[in-house]
Amino acid sequence: MRWEPGARERLQAAALELFATRGFEQTTTAEIAQSVGLTERTFFRHFSDKREVLFYGQDQFLQAFLGGLHAAPPNASPLEVVACALDSAAAFFPDERRPYSRMRQSVIDKNPALQEREQHKFAGLAVAVAEALRVRGVGEPTATLAAESGATVFGIAFAQWIREGEERSLADIASQVLHELRNLARP
Repeated sequence: MRWEPGARERLQAAALELFATRGFEQTTTAEIAQSVGLTERTFFRHFSDKREVLFYGQDQFLQAFLGGLHAAPPNASPLEVVACALDSAAAFFPDERRPYSRMRQSVIDKNPALQEREQHKFAGLAVAVAEALRVRGVGEPTATLAAESGATVFGIAFAQWIREGEERSLADIASQVLHELRNLARP
């Protein structure tokens, strides 16, 4: 068959399951493809390597974050702009995505190279948000402080959202964490 409908999604689901049960390093791309009845060649049509299975969607996440930033009112303060970005990014993670996100994070937590890649993703997010804030006219160091704070708030909120037993939405958690940051900054 030349075209497999849903191949990317099937490969992602199979890879995550294999990574979680066997380990990231112990799982080959051939095993991932074979587990869903596809060839390794098909795997490489969708992903450049097996790490990309875990980080696919990074650009869409960044665009969701930046979309909220761009939709913020023109007179919004830098932290209000970050709040809009956090709301938009949280919408990228509906509650039905939580089990997948938990399993994905458990795989990342067991592999230092994947942890580094995840940290790099958050650093890139902060750089992109700082640039977008500067384009809005926010000066330095305020743009970088707001962007780094936003990335940190998201990271803390996401870690809470994927905890076992957590039922609040990511948007609610992010709002609460941002509130804590604002309280911390008050004299």
